[in-house]
Amino acid sequence: MSVPSLDQCASESAIVSRLRAAGCVFAEDEARMIMSAAADAAELEEMVERRVVGLPLEHVVGYAEFCGLRIEVDAEVFVPRRRTEALVRMAAELAPARAVVVDLCCGSGALGVALAAALDEVELYAADVDPAAVRCARRNVAPAGGEVYEGDLFAPLPVGLKGRVDVLLSNVPYVPTVEIELLPAEARDYEARVALDGGVDGLTVLRRVVAEAAEWLAPGGVLLFETSERQADDAVAAVGGAGLLARVATDDDLDATVIIASRPDTT
Repeated sequence: MSVPSLDQCASESAIVSRLRAAGCVFAEDEARMIMSAAADAAELEEMVERRVVGLPLEHVVGYAEFCGLRIEVDAEVFVPRRRTEALVRMAAELAPARAVVVDLCCGSGALGVALAAALDEVELYAADVDPAAVRCARRNVAPAGGEVYEGDLFAPLPVGLKGRVDVLLSNVPYVPTVEIELLPAEARDYEARVALDGGVDGLTVLRRVVAEAAEWLAPGGVLLFETSERQADDAVAAVGGAGLLARVATDDDLDATVIIASRPDTT
């Protein structure tokens, strides 16, 4: 284990002070991440300045830690939240062997990649409407053996997937439009609005997903998506109206509310 030099210690101390003054709660951890990611002193200074003015840490260093994996995250791409790890764990418990997995509204592709890492012999597909997200997701998903498509919801997916999807992950935007301005500046100012805005009541995109989900899911296949606690009842009603069976699952430690919807297996 190498011992940091006095210059390195002084530099880290100065960076911690700058980050703390900018309001970074975990300034020590962030300083170490930034210092590890920077190739030289000039890049280090640039990265610290970007963080100080408010860019998300993940956009500054170029990656996010998610389910124990390092997921590349480009500028303006939605940063995977730690609470969403609950959704991945729930999906892993429900997935059959050799699962066909689709990550819809995939952003960086974090959910599909994390689920693939937790399972064996996954057939993985992902899609997003945002070209920047698709470019980012391809770098994350390709090493897992998956494919990423650009387009609106199910539209770009191969037609041959209809009726074959065992696990459909859909981290749809669910923030009501009028509440976007209430989000932390890191999300509001630096993540693509299409990844945040869920329409008037936050469930507009979700309703479009559940309207088509049944024809893509295999018999007994499951759809999992995250929502807020106050939206859960309306989300369950939307799922039921689309002919799927729904239940609410929560993770108090991660403050996560997940809807698990399934296509009835009538075979």
